[in-house]
Amino acid sequence: MPSRHRQFRVRCFLVVLFLSSFTLCLWLNHLPFTPLQARWPEVATAQSPNTSLLVQQGIEQYRAGDLQEAIASWQTALSAYQSSNNLVNQAIVREKLAIAYQQIGQCEQAINYWKEAIANYRSSGEFVKVGQLLTELAQTYSRLGQNKEAIALLCGVSETDEYCLKSEGSALQIAQKFSDRQGEVAALGSLGEAYRFRGKYDKAIENLEASLKITQEINLPVYRSSVLNSLGNAYFSKAQLNEQRANSARLRSAEIMASEFIKEATFYYKKALEYFNNSLELTRTQNDPSGQMRTLLNLIQLYYRPKDSKLPDNTNQAEQALQSALTLLERLPNSFNKVYAAIDLAELEQLVSSSNSTSFQAQCLPRKLKDSQAEELLKKAVSIAQSIKDSRSESFALGKLGHLYECRKDYNKALDLTKQARLAADQKLRAKDSLYLWEWQAGRIFKAQGKESEAIAAYERAIATLQGEGGIRNNLLITDQDSQFSFRDTISPLYREFARLKLERAESLHIANQEEYQKELDSGLDAIDLLKLAELQNYFGNDCVFTVFDQERVDDLEREDTAIFSSIILEDRTAIVLSLPNPKNQVKPNAERRLKKLVWINETKKFTEEIQKFRKEVQRYYDLTDAFLTPAQNLYNSIIHPFTSDLERAKIKTLVFIQDGLLRSVPMAALHDGQEFLVQKYAIATTPGLRLTSPKPLNFQGLRMLALGLTEAATVDGEKFQPLENVADEVNQVTKLFPGSKKLFNKQFTDESLKQELKQTNYPIIHIATHGQFGTIPEDSFLVTGNNEKITITQLESDIRSFSGSSKPMELLVLTACQTGVGDDRATLGMAGITVQAGVRSALASLWYLDDAFTQELVVKFYDNLRSQMSKAEALKEAQKALINQNKKIHPAQWAPFILIGNWL
Repeated sequence: MPSRHRQFRVRCFLVVLFLSSFTLCLWLNHLPFTPLQARWPEVATAQSPNTSLLVQQGIEQYRAGDLQEAIASWQTALSAYQSSNNLVNQAIVREKLAIAYQQIGQCEQAINYWKEAIANYRSSGEFVKVGQLLTELAQTYSRLGQNKEAIALLCGVSETDEYCLKSEGSALQIAQKFSDRQGEVAALGSLGEAYRFRGKYDKAIENLEASLKITQEINLPVYRSSVLNSLGNAYFSKAQLNEQRANSARLRSAEIMASEFIKEATFYYKKALEYFNNSLELTRTQNDPSGQMRTLLNLIQLYYRPKDSKLPDNTNQAEQALQSALTLLERLPNSFNKVYAAIDLAELEQLVSSSNSTSFQAQCLPRKLKDSQAEELLKKAVSIAQSIKDSRSESFALGKLGHLYECRKDYNKALDLTKQARLAADQKLRAKDSLYLWEWQAGRIFKAQGKESEAIAAYERAIATLQGEGGIRNNLLITDQDSQFSFRDTISPLYREFARLKLERAESLHIANQEEYQKELDSGLDAIDLLKLAELQNYFGNDCVFTVFDQERVDDLEREDTAIFSSIILEDRTAIVLSLPNPKNQVKPNAERRLKKLVWINETKKFTEEIQKFRKEVQRYYDLTDAFLTPAQNLYNSIIHPFTSDLERAKIKTLVFIQDGLLRSVPMAALHDGQEFLVQKYAIATTPGLRLTSPKPLNFQGLRMLALGLTEAATVDGEKFQPLENVADEVNQVTKLFPGSKKLFNKQFTDESLKQELKQTNYPIIHIATHGQFGTIPEDSFLVTGNNEKITITQLESDIRSFSGSSKPMELLVLTACQTGVGDDRATLGMAGITVQAGVRSALASLWYLDDAFTQELVVKFYDNLRSQMSKAEALKEAQKALINQNKKIHPAQWAPFILIGNWL
């Protein structure tokens, strides 16, 4: 289930993409913890009365919503103060300019003015102001998705962000040192928001509650309503995370754990509701219409969320809140706040069902309001944005109005409005984050009109905007971790739709123009490669940078005996693209080194059901009816059979799969042609992408292993894990194969001991024999260690990354006795992420738990094959074949779950 929680606050980059119920989350209130209208600093007038009038004129223009004129007035005033070297008034005017630029979406300009103002105040010894503006600067960084930078300014840098250092010169330290209680409230509140954006909800709540306590002690009701609203958001996020974890547990058939997560989600939803209601009551008491609107919109979102939790039906309250918001909208003065509120209300979706809540920017879902009412709201938003000359809000209003006409199939009107939105977004690139949305929208409209070339050009511009300088895509991927699921409904469709256009064009060119056919296939695959990288970054939800290898290095992987299968699952059909070495007699100057061939599988729904059926049946080792054979043969006929003559003609020995969606959790080795399993004919590997795969072959010199194992029963997070009786023999045997290896069992096997070993010794191979789970989200992906503890996948990745940054990167990580959920298309991202993010060249992991006696036999054979200098893919193939050959009745559940990820050489 995608996350449907909307966050109404200022954002400079399009966090809107991660939210699915409303279409915009750009509720442009003033900074949440510094009510600026109540605290405009006054300039000194003795030296320059005319300049101070300019400053006041700018304030009046700002309050009237005339931001561009306000900026012009303040910049003129700033020049005058610079001429007279008046540092104090320079700082005051720079503050105002930072606020104004922030509101029109030019956060880089805002940051520059915040920094200059801070420097002015520091020079004049006004350290309380330095602390306050550090908080403002931190909030701006948070809106850019740069929450680590925000935390550093507010509190100081800690390696894990788990605790506040209160470093000298940080906003919080300055506020506490100079007893600036209001500054402390703002710093703590902003720190809470930054932690929430990083998905650290407990730390967020801790800081927000500390902020709330101070507002009560010194009676700051304006601040208190903002903090209450933020606490509601934090608990809302925590509730949604627990619902996502419940869904992940159900996919693993962990029903007890799923039930516990739902109980926790229900508790957190109630807490969120309590805080939102308290905030709303306070804003009404204060006669704060902007604060009321902000909280009402959050309440509406909570009321209309999917009803997976056990809260009572709040339909009546939801309708009342919606009507209150519509009435309140008329009372708001014309401003960018009002523009975005109107857009949010117009875009409020009718919830169809929790099982079908896959809304995204391009879909046309039923609205809560009548279509005509939504149209009026969007037209009003356009008019207000134009009257206050705010091109950023105008861009969103025009674009959403265009989307409304797109859904009506009035494509001429839709395209005209979309072009206007694109033009408004492109004014001095000040709304570049929205520009890609309107390019995408234009592409969809052109496609609907049958204008293929125009559609492709628009999609290319949209992707170029995301991928280009400025970090838009990266900030989208790592912001609001409670909304990771919406990635598949927002960014993902853009890349898939573009790939589809390119593949369909290739299909039409196949006979007529082979050269263009190859180029179009390459272009489509390139788009999917970008999507794979984005999926991994979104899954881990952090700001690390993956190593992407250039094409020359990729060529080293693509040997003459290797074929690459790429799958692209679209809404109605699935593309399978085979990449083969170009026969030598066809090689010409500038010719493609490899040739690609496209085959379509129709009826994606039926194909997906076949995948799920195979994945379910193939792991039932106790089923003596061989029920897996029919789906195994069906999948073989769909994916492999259309290319069998090509594979034979090219004398292929190794198949590498770049899988999409549910196919990532399928053991391709167990596909069956009616006579034998696929692995009996080919060595098999999988990779998230060729350019994400380290190209170097295995270095056989000096191989040694760190082996960690758990033989005892364990209980982690309330879930019981049975003892693994054969792990001791497994670890003892594999360590004997590599001199200089070391083994750690049970209580010796901890996260700390792993770190210590990696720091002290270079181990090219790490072998971990323990229970493991890979879930839909990283929080539910972990390995069980000694003392009833666990190492999460992110901890393991961090430990290995620290080690693999050395001059001798890790060659191989082996994880036995693991498990991924049936039907969980995200679980294997955790496995793939280890090889990509931590810098491990290859990983061998199991898709489900299997008898550890078979595991022991298979991995020992695999390592023995490696020692004879087979490629890793060949070593796994021969180990699996050995089990099949020695026992013809052996069920594939006992050997097929092991998949090789990453480098296969």
